[in-house]
Amino acid sequence: MRVLVTVKFTPDLQSHRSFTDGTVTRTADDGSMNELDENAVEAALQLVEAAGEGEVVALTVGGPDAVAAVRKALQLGVGRAIHVSDAAIAGSDVFGTAKVLAAAVRKVHEETPLDLVITGMAALDGLTSMLPTALAVELDWAQLTLASSLTVADGVATIERHLPESHETVSAQLPAVVSVTDEANKPRYPNFKMIMAARTAVVETWSLDDLGVVPSTVGAGAARVTVLDASPREPRTPVIVTDTGEGGRQLADFLIERGLA
Repeated sequence: MRVLVTVKFTPDLQSHRSFTDGTVTRTADDGSMNELDENAVEAALQLVEAAGEGEVVALTVGGPDAVAAVRKALQLGVGRAIHVSDAAIAGSDVFGTAKVLAAAVRKVHEETPLDLVITGMAALDGLTSMLPTALAVELDWAQLTLASSLTVADGVATIERHLPESHETVSAQLPAVVSVTDEANKPRYPNFKMIMAARTAVVETWSLDDLGVVPSTVGAGAARVTVLDASPREPRTPVIVTDTGEGGRQLADFLIERGLA
């Protein structure tokens, strides 16, 4: 069993958010591996452990700080880490990112065939959930998205997907792209030995040249969506009502006037 898991370096959700040149500002001291990607790493590790042999490869795309994402994956037990970093990638939208990821996946797949690519259900900095589908399209592989459980047997991946109105069981021949939700598992905690080993573990760094990707096809110039302006939300002014017996009615009137009831 050979599985590649994509991980992303995302800003701390509790930190102050800002934009630089139309993209989310990211710094090494204010971010880590996307929390939902921990479920993807755990799913990959469980599959390889169940198979009794194999390899889990962690892959990230981003600037120099993004290496923190794959180092976290190494702490969790991943055996190999790849960081695709190139100045031309900056400003890529989901389609550009998928193009770069797909090129890296194909390079790994050509070395030794992969069975699965597993992703988290979404990145917490964007929450589009579009990357798994875009990646599957680029690879021309089957996609199984929003999996709350994942099993593999006889060359077929099967997931259960919990939707608001139904539960689905869907299968696809390998290789396939699977995205897992936070219901799929409970991510393990890294132990001290793994944390220390991950600090000095080798992380392969690839450029667009290594992947054969034309720089003009990715990055801000090729993005289909551009942030034109971003400004902080205006501070809210609290409304304080002294309840003299009519507090409930005043609250109802307040909500009705603003179309909130």
